[in-house]
Amino acid sequence: MNYTLSQLEIFLKICQNQSITKAAEELHLTQPAVSIQLKNLQNQFDLPLTEVIGRKLYVTDFGKEVALMAENIIFQAHEIAHKSKAFKGELIGKLKISVVSTGKYVIPFFLAGFLKKHPGVALKLDVTNKAQVLENIAQNEVDFSMVSVLPSEMNIDNLELLQNKLYLITGKESNYPKKKYDVSIFEELPIIYREKGSGTRYTMERYFESKGVKLQKQMELTSNEAVKQAIIAGLGSSVMPLIGLKNEIENGELKIIPVKGLPIKSSWQLIWQKNKGFSPVALAFLEYLRNEKDQIIEKEFSWYEEFE
Repeated sequence: MNYTLSQLEIFLKICQNQSITKAAEELHLTQPAVSIQLKNLQNQFDLPLTEVIGRKLYVTDFGKEVALMAENIIFQAHEIAHKSKAFKGELIGKLKISVVSTGKYVIPFFLAGFLKKHPGVALKLDVTNKAQVLENIAQNEVDFSMVSVLPSEMNIDNLELLQNKLYLITGKESNYPKKKYDVSIFEELPIIYREKGSGTRYTMERYFESKGVKLQKQMELTSNEAVKQAIIAGLGSSVMPLIGLKNEIENGELKIIPVKGLPIKSSWQLIWQKNKGFSPVALAFLEYLRNEKDQIIEKEFSWYEEFE
């Protein structure tokens, strides 16, 4: 038997996806390269690992047994690598973080330096809506979550990372030359909403309620990226976090309409369960943020801090 660890990893990914194409995408390989490695592995066995019926790939019973053993072999191989790094004094392990969707424009900058410093750390980053982020932290499925609105019903600790600013955003064809508009402007515009469970939607609706503004929802989309593209296409306007709009505002695709009482300001907060027992990796990341966050903000978000 001359199969390699790489062949086992490719075969396991094929089994998990039930597809050579999807396995190739996840592994960042070409489909022919994955097919060749599967064939090379198959040539070492008398029994088939997979079979194709119609256009669909199926893993045989024998293939499933091989996949199970392959998973154990790969795990043990990774453990050997981890042990080697640990004996050299390197920080190793997993860091699990869940962030709200607009947090994807923030958290990478707070992770980059830490991961570069500790190459033995494996990151699992889940980008989802506020409701799922809070569920992840409540079920202790992650080390940290990042939100822009602190949950009042949970017993948590937190570290403030960066201010969050929400403005009324419209498309390039709009013309609003005044220095400041009254909140009644919202009644003149088709307003695009995020889905229920979104922190951005929660903040926007709370603002409307405080100002006595009542609107009919004309459109509801499931991500800030989708809202942004809809505004660029001229489908409406929305109250959005500035953090993900730098390029579009600079090139004129999007505009800020100045409104009294805006921007709405909150803060991106890293949260975790109070009295949580941290792994060495999680503890090191928290210490890194406490020491480095001001320098990261100055380096990466100076453009953002200039907006008032």
